[in-house]
Amino acid sequence: MSDNQQKDQVILCDMCIEDRKPARKTCMKCEISMCVQHLQAHLTTPVLLQTHPLTEPMALCGTTKCPQHGKLLEYYCLDDMTCVCVSCAIEDQHRLHNMKTFSTAHKDLMKKFEGEKKALLVKTDDKNVSLEKWEKSEREKLGRCSVRLIEAVTNLRDISLTSIQSSVSARMVAIKTSKSSMQAAQNEKDTFRFLQMYSQVHQDVEKAKAVDLRKGLEPGSDRDKLVQEIRQNGEKMVKQAGQFWGALLTLVDPENHQELFTTGSDLIFEPQIFGPSISLSKDNRKVFYNSWMGQCAATFLIRSTQSVPNYQRWLVSLPKESDWIIGLCDKKSARNLRGGPVYGLCCKDNQLSSLTTEYEDNCDVSSNSKAFGMQTGENTETEKQHRVSSALITHQGGNGDEAVPRPEMVEVFWSFLPSSLSFFRRTRQHQREEILTIKMGLNNWDLAPFVQLGPENAQNSGDWSNQQWRCRCGTSHYRDVNRYNQSMSQQSQRPKCSCGEIIGGRFITEVVCELL
Repeated sequence: MSDNQQKDQVILCDMCIEDRKPARKTCMKCEISMCVQHLQAHLTTPVLLQTHPLTEPMALCGTTKCPQHGKLLEYYCLDDMTCVCVSCAIEDQHRLHNMKTFSTAHKDLMKKFEGEKKALLVKTDDKNVSLEKWEKSEREKLGRCSVRLIEAVTNLRDISLTSIQSSVSARMVAIKTSKSSMQAAQNEKDTFRFLQMYSQVHQDVEKAKAVDLRKGLEPGSDRDKLVQEIRQNGEKMVKQAGQFWGALLTLVDPENHQELFTTGSDLIFEPQIFGPSISLSKDNRKVFYNSWMGQCAATFLIRSTQSVPNYQRWLVSLPKESDWIIGLCDKKSARNLRGGPVYGLCCKDNQLSSLTTEYEDNCDVSSNSKAFGMQTGENTETEKQHRVSSALITHQGGNGDEAVPRPEMVEVFWSFLPSSLSFFRRTRQHQREEILTIKMGLNNWDLAPFVQLGPENAQNSGDWSNQQWRCRCGTSHYRDVNRYNQSMSQQSQRPKCSCGEIIGGRFITEVVCELL
């Protein structure tokens, strides 16, 4: 029987013989409902008061006994959200669960409801939230995008039509003139006058035949000016169309179609390890690499110059060829990532893997990938208090599990409260693809975003001034930074290999990493 039906139905005393009075309580053990008079025995007898649970009047339908043990249901299992008997609570699968008496469970769950109601009010931010208000709000958002798009299209159309109208009008005058000339010649009966008119009529007809209404403006400054204006307005129109398109995608699939917006200008690279081949831009948001000066190897923390909210986001373009790691590390171990906790996305030999940290005190630190499958890797290092482990990231392809292709642009979300770290591959303006989400255990480590470029074993090589360069012919040469600094501006005087190739190759400085 439903709760509404029980409220409408008056429960009567089962012990009254004739004039049955409304019940005041129901005994779960006796399975009877009692009025005030017949309830006194249960309230005054100590044994009954202690062993016979009483509830508000209810219609009993044989559900007060345990179907497994046949005993009275006296407890509520909060873990499984079900009523159990004493045997279930002590002997069976519920013995290690959170058990409450009915009255205590009722009070606790009512308090939980109050908390959930407040959470829902905060989430909706409106006590009177409704489908109509939601629809109105979404229509207004889409309406603003569509209005701007319509305005851009209308403006572009009006500029084009208005500017070319005078030119088309002049061409149409030539056609009308030829028709009038031919009509006048056809109406002329005098042969001599007709022949005198024919020369002019012929010119008008030939001129009209040369007219092409589909032809644009005549070449000149007016046409060049109009073309430039159309291009500028066209770019605005394409931008407005992209915003409208993105708003629709975000409405339908917000998880995978968040608009691509740049990282805040407050985020900068803070160098930890880097050699002479690596340099930074003036705003500390671009990393430059010169191939002659050594291999691409550096570690940077990503630091905010402003106060950080309860989440942090950064968007980074990464090198297309060299290895890299991006994620979170302990600030104290930034120069040696494996020396402290690290959580991140690693690209090594064009294969993606996750890096997670597990603690010896059985702290549950796990990672999961919503978009791709995971395979356990062998790259594991054990420390005294923690263990950094690696897992290869794969996806289901035509030939089974396949390696996930390396991304060139990665968007990272670090949410503090749920302690999670998510990595997304950015593909288009309004499209992203989740690569990995790491659930981190709660700890007291001082974590910070970081980017490591190049192989891990190259970070602590120490000798940046004299490194090896191997020519295509197989001969090995050593980089001399001092010689490099002297010959930077003298490309023709640089030493050559026995095969004729300039040692170190051509001077090339490129951007290998950037905060977008």
